[in-house]
Amino acid sequence: MADGISSFWGPVTSTIECCEKNYAYSSYIAEFYNTLSNIPTILLALIGLINALRQRFEKRFSVLHISNMILAMGSMLYHATLQRVICTVLSFNGTEPCIRHASLCRVVILQQQSDETPMVWEMLLYMYILYSPDWHYRSTMPTFLFLYGAVFAVVHSVVHFGIGFKLHYVILCLLCIPRMYKYYIHTQDAAAKLLAKMYVASIFLGSLCWLGDRLFCEEVSGWPVNPQGHALWHVFMGFNSYFANTFLMFCRAQQRGWAPRVVYLMGILPYVKIEKPKSQ
Repeated sequence: MADGISSFWGPVTSTIECCEKNYAYSSYIAEFYNTLSNIPTILLALIGLINALRQRFEKRFSVLHISNMILAMGSMLYHATLQRVICTVLSFNGTEPCIRHASLCRVVILQQQSDETPMVWEMLLYMYILYSPDWHYRSTMPTFLFLYGAVFAVVHSVVHFGIGFKLHYVILCLLCIPRMYKYYIHTQDAAAKLLAKMYVASIFLGSLCWLGDRLFCEEVSGWPVNPQGHALWHVFMGFNSYFANTFLMFCRAQQRGWAPRVVYLMGILPYVKIEKPKSQ
């Protein structure tokens, strides 16, 4: 939306904007609520990471929680600046935005890519965790997914896909659904099934918020209070990622014979507690 106070980062160059007034509270933060709403994702991923490390889950889950944090940080960076490209310039007087002195630009950071590329990497990691237990050629799948992610990052840094990126991301998400459903129907634990249901509920509610923000921005802008649909999408997706990770940790622990059970932190937040056999 249109700018409020003056911008530290310069004119908006991002190809995507949400239904929130730019620079309404600070000249350093373009979309205030869309930036801060990523904090719950970081905190939830940190809790999941601590649990994975403390109970010595497989490293894939630690990487998964870290990827959630990286994605949230990239989203914060993007929504705070709304720049497709930001450069850091070293001049004789110090550091200045390259938008003022393009000839002095030395370091280029693709801000929009810092949000979009980690989204794809994260989905590739989910695909690995979901499908790897039954993959007969163990080195083939991670190698292919790594190369796919690397090639995508390079191409995406040069080519802006627009709607193509969204379609690509949706396809990756859809590829994960059959396996998640298989895990769900083979899980007998009621608490674990509840995790899967909360995963579905959070993505459904988050998607409604995202669509409302995109489709009804003009109407919402006239309301006394903006419900900040995109910011709510961030919050719901933070819980969505946490529920998905926790459910997958439960299923994997069950596969390994670690007697998993769902317990609750402070009686509210679910996490997986395991008991490994002494031989492990």
